[in-house]
Amino acid sequence: MSDSHPDVIFFNGQITTLDRSKPVASAVAVKAGRFVAVGDDREVLALATGNTRRIDLKRKSVLPGLFDNHTHVVRGGLNYNMELRWDGVRSLADALDMLRRQVGITPAPQWVRVVGGFTEHQFVEKRLPTLEEINAIAPDTPVFLLHLYDRALLNGAALRAVGYNKDTPAPPGGEIVRDASGNPTGLLIAAPNATILYATLAKGPKLPLDYQVNSTRHFMRELNRLGVTGVIDAGGGMQNYPEDYEVIQKLADADQITVRLAYNLFTQKPKQEKEDFLKWTSSVKYKQGDDYFRHNGAGEMLVYSAADFEDFRQPRPEMPANMETDLEEVVRVLVQNKWPWRLHATYDETISRALDVYEKVHRDMPLTGIHWFFDHAETISEKSIDRIAALGGGIAVQHRMAYQGEYFIDRYGARAAASPPIKRMLEKGVKVSAGTDATRVASYNPWVSLSWMVTGKTVGGTQMYPQRNLLDREAALRMWTENVAWFSNEEGLRGRIAVGQLADFIVPSKDFFKVPEDEISFLTSHLTVVGGRVVYGEGEFAAHDDNPLPPAMPDWSPTRLFGGYGAWGEPEGAGRNSLNPARYRSMAAACGCGTSCGMHGHQHADAWASSVPSSDPKSFFGALGCSCWMA
Repeated sequence: MSDSHPDVIFFNGQITTLDRSKPVASAVAVKAGRFVAVGDDREVLALATGNTRRIDLKRKSVLPGLFDNHTHVVRGGLNYNMELRWDGVRSLADALDMLRRQVGITPAPQWVRVVGGFTEHQFVEKRLPTLEEINAIAPDTPVFLLHLYDRALLNGAALRAVGYNKDTPAPPGGEIVRDASGNPTGLLIAAPNATILYATLAKGPKLPLDYQVNSTRHFMRELNRLGVTGVIDAGGGMQNYPEDYEVIQKLADADQITVRLAYNLFTQKPKQEKEDFLKWTSSVKYKQGDDYFRHNGAGEMLVYSAADFEDFRQPRPEMPANMETDLEEVVRVLVQNKWPWRLHATYDETISRALDVYEKVHRDMPLTGIHWFFDHAETISEKSIDRIAALGGGIAVQHRMAYQGEYFIDRYGARAAASPPIKRMLEKGVKVSAGTDATRVASYNPWVSLSWMVTGKTVGGTQMYPQRNLLDREAALRMWTENVAWFSNEEGLRGRIAVGQLADFIVPSKDFFKVPEDEISFLTSHLTVVGGRVVYGEGEFAAHDDNPLPPAMPDWSPTRLFGGYGAWGEPEGAGRNSLNPARYRSMAAACGCGTSCGMHGHQHADAWASSVPSSDPKSFFGALGCSCWMA
């Protein structure tokens, strides 16, 4: 207990601290952005002076603020106000109605963009829209629809806007699907390289700088609404430093950052990666910045020859023979400068080859004390986990499988049961944490990730994981809080509600530890506090909100009409089937296909993912005892 005179006291709560020495409390005191007291109401309120602000938590449950280990907020913020988000929308009919309405208010030459964060499996119809449907809705307004990193759908107006025609060549690793006459149909395929998708998206209009500032503030507020108080930004293709970080710097200078952001630098130049990192390590000091905006090292792209792709509709890509040479050059630069790094790696085949490089470097340039880690690691082996542990590294997992699990099952079958093997990683003592990889290959909603780790289910309802690979709720919460601190080199500074730590916490809309499992993904935050400041408040906490925002810019922004995840801006309109668990359960009772099964009803994906014989449609029991194969 500290005798500092606090700036603000929050009391009358049911606080889960994640501090094992004091696991529960009812009140906290904050001074200069940090917790100075955690305890019961009587002892904490006794510290108040006449200048101390007091906020009643109304006996609500309280958790540490959520901290995403891998997302793309810098890029996502620049574009958020231009994007129609289908994240969490449960019906394709609803999604297409949103598209129709947005087309109606979007002026020329602007595009309507649906850029990731969703999968066809979340829709009760279990399909994507057709090009015919999109063209009928938008004959004249360009529409770009990105599905994960596997495909994009462009209507005729968008094809005209980007200039794709019969003579446009497909880039290496990408496909422009054509009709019988050789004309582009509007379907772009990553085969498996997604460059064609985001290079095409980059051809669209951009917002001016002041609009980008507004857009980023609205994206941060959307994250606050969902309980996110911090992120590690993993960089991105065509995200140049320092140019594309100007917006975040402006927000930092104006004290308007409401999501703490640590950023990694992502190389932008194939075959010139070493030059990028030599330049950056000489001009950027590791950890430069403050608790709200600071540098966090290198990656997730270190060298292009080590970049495997996570499109499970495609065969696993084989990394080229020069991968090890390229990677070793960059890793040596980073170790010399004591820079941590992260490396995108979907497959164990990539991870094991990278580990060969790390072990070689370690023999004459020890990695000791450098917080390096792999991202994703869906097919990592036990041997690779042990090698990472021996070298002192970590593994940052994301909920990409919640969006692509069905595709993984189709290609790899039973391997899906431990993809990735999170529980085994934790048992082996490796540093492990969780995040989203938003905003394109998955949604930014942290509760989807927490639900996925606890239930083992995809957003489409497929049961991917057996009990042996599931986490209990406290373990899952730690993956999103205290565990992430190692990955930003802030152990002891954040992730728990404890004296001396950053005063970041949330009041979830329902008690995370008591809500039914199938309602975890529907949670939001009613009160979000960053550094003791109320950056988001709604309902009975709305009066405490210290973060009012101007309306989203431009005035035709989808954010004004639909809000963000699940179309929350229209709870009885576009979001009516997305925000209420009971309503969605009722709607999902029929999956939208024309063939139910006498054994499984419309739960076809669950049946296919099962380990019982009915999961094999070619076996006797599968073909005759179960009719899911007919769907």
